Amino acid sequence: MEKEKKGIGLTTQIFIALILGVVFGYIFPVYGQALKPVGDTFIRMIKMIVVPLIFSSLIMGIAGTGDFKKLGRLGAKSIIWFEVATTLALFVGLAVANVFQPGAGVAIATGADVSSAAAAAKKTIDMTQMIVNIVPTNVVDAMGRGDMLQIILFSTFFGVAAAAMGEKGKPTVTLAISVAEIMFKFTWYVMKLAPIGVFALISYTVGKFGLGMLIPLAKLIGSLYFALVLFIVLLLACASLIIRMNFFQLLRAIKEPILIAFSTASSEAALPIAMEKLEQFGVPKHIVTFVLPTGYTFNLDGSTLYSALAVIFIAQVYNIPFPIETQLIMLVTLMMSTKGIAAVPGASLIVIAGTAAAFGLPVEGIGIILGVDRILDMARTACNLIGNCVAAVVVARWENELPDEVLQVAYTKNYD
Repeated sequence: MEKEKKGIGLTTQIFIALILGVVFGYIFPVYGQALKPVGDTFIRMIKMIVVPLIFSSLIMGIAGTGDFKKLGRLGAKSIIWFEVATTLALFVGLAVANVFQPGAGVAIATGADVSSAAAAAKKTIDMTQMIVNIVPTNVVDAMGRGDMLQIILFSTFFGVAAAAMGEKGKPTVTLAISVAEIMFKFTWYVMKLAPIGVFALISYTVGKFGLGMLIPLAKLIGSLYFALVLFIVLLLACASLIIRMNFFQLLRAIKEPILIAFSTASSEAALPIAMEKLEQFGVPKHIVTFVLPTGYTFNLDGSTLYSALAVIFIAQVYNIPFPIETQLIMLVTLMMSTKGIAAVPGASLIVIAGTAAAFGLPVEGIGIILGVDRILDMARTACNLIGNCVAAVVVARWENELPDEVLQVAYTKNYD
C-alpha cells in the first residue's frame, strides 16, 4: 500500500473514526442506525476485491513456484500449525470460563431470544457433506457465493496445471500477476474510504444496540476479551520461542487490518490489506496467498475459543454441573466441528447449539448471548485475523523464506 506523505496515517484515521462512531451512535442513535447502508456499502466494496485477488494471487504463487513437493510441504506445515493454535485456543477458553464463571448469576432469556436460539439449534453441520462440498461443481458459482475453500481448491489445481504447461502457460501466469497487482492498487483506493465505513458501522452498532446492553453481560464480554488477549499473548510467546523472532513487531505491522477486522466484524474486509501488510513485512507472496485464505477456513482461533467459552457459559447460566472430564470431551468435539465453518452462515451459533444439545445443555441459552453477539464478534474476528497472520509468518520461517536479515529490515519499517 502506498504511504501518505503528509497528514494523519490511515491507522490513526480508522481509530479516530471508531471512537467518533461510538460517541455519535450513543448521542444520536436514530441517525447512527440510518448510517447502516454506508457501512454495508464499504464492506461490499471490500468483498468484491477478495475473489479476484485470491484467485490471481494463488495462481501467481503456485505457478511461479513450480515446485509441487514444496506446495505439499507448505500445506502440511500449515495444517500442523493450525491444529496447535486452535488447540491452544480451546484450552484458553476452557480455563477462562472455569476461573471467571461468566454465566453465574445471569438471567435466563425468554421470548424472541429463545425463538432465535431454537432456530439455530435446528440447523446442523454435516461434516461429510462439508468435505464433499470442498470440490466446486461450478467455479463461477463458487466465486459468486464467495466460497473460499472451493476457490482455493480450484485456484491450486489451475496454478499447478499452468505451471505444468511450461511456455504455453506463461501468458496466463503473466495475466494473473497483472490482475493481482491491479487488485492491490484497487484495495489501496477502497481503503481510503475505511474511516467513513468504520464510522458508519460503529455508529449503527451503538445506535441500534446501545451501550446499556453491555451491563448485564459485562462479565461474559470481559471474559471473552480477556481470553482472546491471553490467547494472543500465549500464541505469540510460543511462536517466538519456536522460530525465534519478535512477533510484537508483526502486530505493529498489521495494526491497520486488525482495526478493520475489529470495527467491521468482517474477516473478508480485512483480508486484502492483511495480505499486503504481510508482504511488506517480508513474507513471500506465495505463502501469504496460500496460508491466509486457507487459515480463514481451518484456523479460526477466535471463533474456536468463543465456542468453548460459550458452551460452558450456558451450563453455568442454568446451573448445570459440567465436570472437567465432560469439558475435555467437549473440546475434542469442538476441535472437529469448528473446522471449515467459515463457509456456513451463522456457523458459530450453530456449532454452539449443536455442542450444547449433544451434552444435554439447553440450547435456549444462546438467546442470552444474541444481544451482545456483535460486540463478541468484533473481538473474535480480530483474533482470527491475528492468528492467521501469525500462521503465515511461522510457515514462512519454517520454510526458511523469511531470513533474519529480512526481519531486521521489517522491524524498522513504517507501516502507516
